[in-house]
Amino acid sequence: MTATFAELWSGIAPIGRVRNGYLRYALEEPELVLRDWFRNQAARRDMPVTDDGNGNLFAWWGDQWGHDAVLTGSHFDSVPHGGGFDGPLGIVSGFLAVDELRRRGHVPRRPIAVVAFVEEEGGRFGVPCLGSRLLTGAIEPARAAALTDREGITFGEALGDTPAGRLPGLTSRIGALVELHIEQGRALEVPVGVASAIWPHGRWRFDFTGIGDHAGTTRMADRRDPMLTFAYTVLAANKEARLNGAHATMARVEVEPNATNAIPSLVRGWLDARAAETGTLDTLVEAIVKRAHERAGRDGTEITVTPESFSAEVTFEESLAARIASLLGDVPVLPTGAGHDAGVLSAHVPTAMLFVRNPTGVSHSPAEHAEEADCVAGIGALASVLGDLT
Repeated sequence: MTATFAELWSGIAPIGRVRNGYLRYALEEPELVLRDWFRNQAARRDMPVTDDGNGNLFAWWGDQWGHDAVLTGSHFDSVPHGGGFDGPLGIVSGFLAVDELRRRGHVPRRPIAVVAFVEEEGGRFGVPCLGSRLLTGAIEPARAAALTDREGITFGEALGDTPAGRLPGLTSRIGALVELHIEQGRALEVPVGVASAIWPHGRWRFDFTGIGDHAGTTRMADRRDPMLTFAYTVLAANKEARLNGAHATMARVEVEPNATNAIPSLVRGWLDARAAETGTLDTLVEAIVKRAHERAGRDGTEITVTPESFSAEVTFEESLAARIASLLGDVPVLPTGAGHDAGVLSAHVPTAMLFVRNPTGVSHSPAEHAEEADCVAGIGALASVLGDLT
């Protein structure tokens, strides 16, 4: 089978698209449609599909789970109202890179698999890279199965079973992973680049509790309003991130009772924090938590901070990154502050990432974009890398 990028991309572009971006949550209808599309594309290429029991899909060229396999791919799920390229570009490119290798007459010595990881964004169940964490044993299956979405549905229920957890013999079965992804900033000025590292990052839940009361009858001096503590913490996170040369974001919030004329009794907010080094990240989060507690003392409120996920600093294998950059004509090698499944796999197998230029520099937003010519260049680059590795 031969297909163009435009043909495959136009086939998935409408799936999960709403007025303002994409809603492609893991194991909900739009993502399930994309998973069926994955199986369809694999069947057209005579690539058998396996599921690892964790929700991750693998389409095989060569022996299924054969020794020293080379994986490529990404994820289908999106952040709420996100862009269309983050994730799916890597899966589409994987299938088209297989097409290109076959056109070149390449006969791989090692199995090649196109992979679709589940719940990379953490937009539904709260833990990013959930599928790859399960695959590598970075999260316990029981904990993953019990994770709930906003409707109270567990990951185990959505999956239809208890996750299988770590793949036995992982390091002998998987020889390398190469993930292609849209670049999520303005650092890449040519069509294709190579990743050098991923910043350490994590998510922390802040529960601010106070006393719910009437907005019209409660004197200002008598209030114990957790919204004030939350608002101060948002500003403190912004200031501490700037002082530390790091990134901090509090963009998700839940309020109880969430009524216009009632002082809230509970405000729950999530902190996303990232830095170039683990020490800086630790200092940042400690400073934010300290300032939040100090403010709570003045507001008469209380705070509970719960770490929900953490991804350590990742340095991709330097020799592999250098080999790929040289193979592609000395393309740029650059770090990123965004997390990826490749970062999770990198602790276990040789891993690399290719970036495709993003002219807007915007991601996790409908403005996210990559030019067709750059995407085609990325497919050619991926095919060359897979060919070199197999």
